[in-house]
Amino acid sequence: MKLAFILDPLEHLKARKDSSVAMMRAAQARGHKVSALMRPALVWRDGAVCAPCSRLTLRADDRDWFEAGAPRDKALADFDAVLMRQDPPFDMEYVAATWLLERAQAGGARIFNAPRALRDHSEKLAVLEFPQFMPGTVVARQAEALQAFIDASGDAILKPLDGMGGSGVFRVRRDDPNRNVIVETLTQDGARTIVAQRFLPGIAQGDKRILLIGGIAVPFALARIPKPGETRGNLAAGGTGVAQPLSPRDREIAEHLAPILAARGILLAGIDVIGDCLTEINVTSPTCFVEIAEQTGFDVAGLFMDVLEKACGA
Repeated sequence: MKLAFILDPLEHLKARKDSSVAMMRAAQARGHKVSALMRPALVWRDGAVCAPCSRLTLRADDRDWFEAGAPRDKALADFDAVLMRQDPPFDMEYVAATWLLERAQAGGARIFNAPRALRDHSEKLAVLEFPQFMPGTVVARQAEALQAFIDASGDAILKPLDGMGGSGVFRVRRDDPNRNVIVETLTQDGARTIVAQRFLPGIAQGDKRILLIGGIAVPFALARIPKPGETRGNLAAGGTGVAQPLSPRDREIAEHLAPILAARGILLAGIDVIGDCLTEINVTSPTCFVEIAEQTGFDVAGLFMDVLEKACGA
């Protein structure tokens, strides 16, 4: 197959732990041709969505992990599959890219995850569809609603809707002297909607990333354990990733969500579970392939390629 990956700049990817790199290496190992393109280069003209694409040769050396050919302008429909793997922030430019990708899809391109599904599933708010698994949550921009939630819960997590890696996440207790300025800052004085969730003490045992691939739950989660003095377990915030088998509750949540998301064109999702509660559904560029594979021997990238090949009829 000919595969195109929409990525962040290649020189910014950390090959030793990057899930997109793991996917591309697995694809090349199976004889597939791998190309890369950047989201800002997407162009619609003459009825097709095109972009300059560079054919990649992947290497095992994490310090010198790729060789890129000269960019050649190609229509996305010329590939057997296009994988949207750019990281958030999920801003209007990201939304514009989903509109272009939807046009490419209408012209015959296979896009994963489906552009409409990317647009419809806010990573912070998609959990609202599954209240039976959620912690106490409020979504608002009005300070009064957020302050009332902090008072009622006593201990809350506040976060913006468009970030990743723990960016902009605050823990706010009822008696926090900075609570007013935190709410003002995150909401931009009431101009921006944010999410507040009840603080879950289970974060001490890790923020568990569970991967759902083509309706299948990977049997191991990566529990991202906060460093001392930190609330956030995100690896980007210094958390330590510990792979572990899914608990019965993890499996209950994963097996409920997996077929629903797959039916909507979400080939790959990363759901986050703290304690027994679902906190996020990540669909833009879920990670943790490498850490789970290294610690358990489970070939996550191999499973992903199995599912992708099936989806493309290969």
